[in-house]
This record gives sequence, C-alpha cells and structure tokens, in this order.
Amino acid sequence: MTAVQGTLVDIPTEDGIADAYLAHPADGRPRPGVLLYMDAFGLRPRLRQMADRLAGEGYTVLVPNLFHRYGRAPVVELPDFIDPSARPQIFEQLWPMMQALTPELAMRDTGAWLRALAESPAVADGPVALTGYCMGARLALFAAGTYPDRVAAAAGFHGAHLATEEPDSPHLLAGRITGEVYFGHADQDPSLPAEEIERLENALTEAGVRHRCEVYAGAHHGFTQADTAAHDPEAEERHWAALLDLLKRTF
Repeated sequence: MTAVQGTLVDIPTEDGIADAYLAHPADGRPRPGVLLYMDAFGLRPRLRQMADRLAGEGYTVLVPNLFHRYGRAPVVELPDFIDPSARPQIFEQLWPMMQALTPELAMRDTGAWLRALAESPAVADGPVALTGYCMGARLALFAAGTYPDRVAAAAGFHGAHLATEEPDSPHLLAGRITGEVYFGHADQDPSLPAEEIERLENALTEAGVRHRCEVYAGAHHGFTQADTAAHDPEAEERHWAALLDLLKRTF
C-alpha cells in the first residue's frame, strides 16, 4: 500500500461552503476518483481512515460533509465509540438533518462533489466511482442514476430504504444507470427488508444494469463502521474485497 496524503478541503456548493476530506497517494500523480458518501454519523476519524485505506490502494477519495448546512464536521458531538446506549441521543440530533437532506438537495450537492473531483489535480480524467454507507448507499444509488455520464461504478453497503414503494425511491432510477453496481446488504437490518432487496434486484436486472447484490449473513446495519457496536470485522473485510474488486474492474 502506498503512502497517503489527507487534507481537509472546502467545496463551494449552491448553498454555501462545504467541508470535506480528500485523500490521495502522496506521490501527487492523478488517480481515479472515488466519492465516498458518509453514513449518518458523518465525517469523522473512522471515515477518514476508510478514505486513507482506499487512497493507499491507488485512488483519490473525497468524503464530503453531507450535513454542511448545519456547520462543519463534526456537526454532532460523538463519542470515540458509539454503543447502543449512545445512539438514541445522537439520532435525536441527527434525524432532522437526515430528513432535511432530500434527494433533490443531495443530488444538487453531488454536482458540486463531482465538480470538485473533476477540477482536482489529484484526480485522473474521466468518470469516477462511488461508495456509500447506510444512508450514503441510498445516495450512491441516486447519484448513479442522476449522473450516469460521470459515474462509472457505484457501491453501497448496509444501505437503508433502497427500494421502497415511495415515488422518490432510488431504485426507480435503475433505467438511467450505465455504470456497474454492487450492493452488500446486512441480513440483520430492519431498514432493508427482504421485499426491498428483491425489488432492487429486479429493478437492476430489468434495466440491464451490470450488478451484483449480496446479503452478508449475520451482519447488522453499520457492519463496516469500526467505531460502532454494529461493527463486524469479517463482514467489513468482505466489503473491502468486493469494493476493491469493483474498482479494479472499473479503472
């Protein structure tokens, strides 16, 4: 794994300046771009570690603060380790922000994230890849269908509400997706019931999207996040293998 340089950057959006973390190989050569969509807990040391690991594999990774309208990260004070007893109080603060980040706002912001990657000297020319976690997996699916010419591949892990019966469900954009898609679902996840998993699979198949969706047996929502009680080391490593395999095929 190569040496990595990580910096905090500011990105202009239509609604003000957003803070973000940018990680890339320290040699400064342009590399394929990866946009990493955070989970609800936000831009914090754990996500910077994940970006650094991806950068060490030869990619330039941008992790924006999706809650930038509420301030710079950390928008909510978090413990070093998020155990079940801490979650209710944290989510009491996060829930209004999550509700306010509509698909329309999130995709408007995504235009800014994609511009930032395109303009960065650390990013090679061409489309980028996406990876998202929890709510970020939902946004990765939205972005793959909203910006098909800019997204070569999209991955999502322990995603929630990916294929609901609502009119703004992200699976309804499957027909616009041109890149390859991978989803790793947690089977112990009430936010993604079996009927949604089947609905997403059917939508991607019927649209002719190159994809693979897998259910990680025994894994809980949030299994990739080592700073939470939901962390599952075996499932996390499976996620890294799948994500890196997707990126190698893409770039």
